[in-house]
Amino acid sequence: MTQVTLTADKTGERADAFLARCVEGLTRSAAQRLLEEGAVTCYSKILKKNDKLNEGDTVILVLPEPEVVDIKPQNIPLDVVYEDEDVIVVNKPVGLVVHPAPGHPDGTLVNALLYHCGDSLSGINGELRPGIVHRIDRDTSGLIIAAKNDRAHLALAQQLQDHSLARVYEAIAVGNFREDEGTICAPIGRHPIDRKKMAVDHKNGREAVTHWKVLARYPGYTHIECRLETGRTHQIRVHMASVGHPLLGDVVYGNKKPYGGLAGQCLHARKLKFVHPSTQKLVELECPLPDWFEQVLKKINR
Repeated sequence: MTQVTLTADKTGERADAFLARCVEGLTRSAAQRLLEEGAVTCYSKILKKNDKLNEGDTVILVLPEPEVVDIKPQNIPLDVVYEDEDVIVVNKPVGLVVHPAPGHPDGTLVNALLYHCGDSLSGINGELRPGIVHRIDRDTSGLIIAAKNDRAHLALAQQLQDHSLARVYEAIAVGNFREDEGTICAPIGRHPIDRKKMAVDHKNGREAVTHWKVLARYPGYTHIECRLETGRTHQIRVHMASVGHPLLGDVVYGNKKPYGGLAGQCLHARKLKFVHPSTQKLVELECPLPDWFEQVLKKINR
C-alpha cells in the first residue's frame, strides 16, 4: 500500500472534492470510495466524503493495492522521447486516443503502454494501468508523460498542481492578433447545452489560464505558442475560440468545415519540463513539429 500526506489549502472544502482536486488521476467517485472504506484520516479521525476541511489540516490517504483492469496490451508503435524506471514520455501522433472509452475500446495509448511497460504501472486510481498524468486530445500531437509507479505519479501530480510541470504547445490560430503576446484568464466548464463540449463559464467553470505569444504572422492566420498554467479539457481550443481566434482545423470550436484534409486542429505539444521524481533534477524535453504541421505552415505562407 501507498500512504500519501496532503495539506488542505483552504477552509470549507469537502473531503472528496479536496482529494479529487489535489491527487491527479483520482476521480471524485474513486475518492468517495476510499473515504467510505476508511482509507482517509485527518488527525487520526476517519473522514467522510462530506466532512469539511480547514486550511492547514493534515490529511492521510492510504491507497490500496490496485486491481488489474480488463485492458489488453497491444503492440502499437510508440515514439518514446524519454524513459527510465519512473516515467515515460511519448510523442503522441494525431489520431491516437489516450484512454479507452466508448467508441474507442482499444488501440489507445494506454493499450500501447501496457504492452511496452509490462508490470511497470501506476495504480493511483485503484486500477493497475499506466499512470497518465495529463491528457491531450486525440487530434492533438506531441509530448505526454506517464508514471510507472505511484510515487512518481503523485510527485508529478503535485507538480501539475503547483505549475512546476510546464507544457508548451504550438498552434495555428485563425485571424491576426493585434498584440504580440497575452494571457487569457477565463474559467472553463462543461457546455450548458452540448455536454460533449467545453465552454468559458464564469459561474460554474474552473480556473483556466493560458499564456500565448506570436511566433509568426501569415495572411489570415497566426502561428502561436501557448503555455498552460492550468490543464482544463480543451483549454487552448476553448480559450482561443473565446477571443475570436479558433484553431485552424478545429471543427468543434471553429469552422465546421475541415481544413484541407486535416484530421483535426493544428495543435502540437512541443515542450515538456518537469522535476524528476527520484533525482529531483530538472528534465526538459522537446519534439519537433510534425510534417503535417510544417506543410500547413508552408500552405498558409503561400
